[in-house]
Amino acid sequence: MLPFHPTLLVVLVSVHACFSTPGEEVASNMAPPEATDFNRTVYAACKMRPNTKLGEGLPKVYGQVLFKQEYPEGTLKVRFLLHGFSSQSDGQSRAIHIHQYGDFSEGCDSTGGHYNPYKVLHPNHPGDFGNFVASQGRIHKLTESEATLFGGLSVLGRAVVVHEKVDDLGQGGDSGSLLHGNAGQRLACCTIGMSRPKLWDKAHRRQQSRG
Repeated sequence: MLPFHPTLLVVLVSVHACFSTPGEEVASNMAPPEATDFNRTVYAACKMRPNTKLGEGLPKVYGQVLFKQEYPEGTLKVRFLLHGFSSQSDGQSRAIHIHQYGDFSEGCDSTGGHYNPYKVLHPNHPGDFGNFVASQGRIHKLTESEATLFGGLSVLGRAVVVHEKVDDLGQGGDSGSLLHGNAGQRLACCTIGMSRPKLWDKAHRRQQSRG
């Protein structure tokens, strides 16, 4: 058996370092394996359901929130397909945010506060989507987000929450404004989970057919 030479190990490690792409090891751990299945794109979905602790007279919101992001540096695209808002409240803005926990053991109240990995003030949380106006009892909207489906800051497993009121975007002049935008009760919520491209593609085709 040939003797082991420590210098040989040093040479091998050095050669690997020379030919490795910077950040290659870190990047390889950032995307879930599904990214390779779907042309370096990750899809996620969130099935919206009314808050089980919903107050009397408030709308019961259903629908989907769909996500699509290209690996590694693509912008996260988010599509809201929500219904159940009262047509009498058309024109009223509703705040939508990503919250910390996908936990509905106490209805939407157990989802915690806004997902805030950077410990910044509202409205600078990555999941602060802002305000959306219902039309004919529905919110159908495509937007972009600073949140991500990749790496340690991924929003997979977090919750999307639809609120009763408008988000004051941190301009309310009180502590609540800088924490959650004074957006009121939580009407509905869902957990963000991995999905196949089918849901996103179907919603995209439907939107195109409507012009």
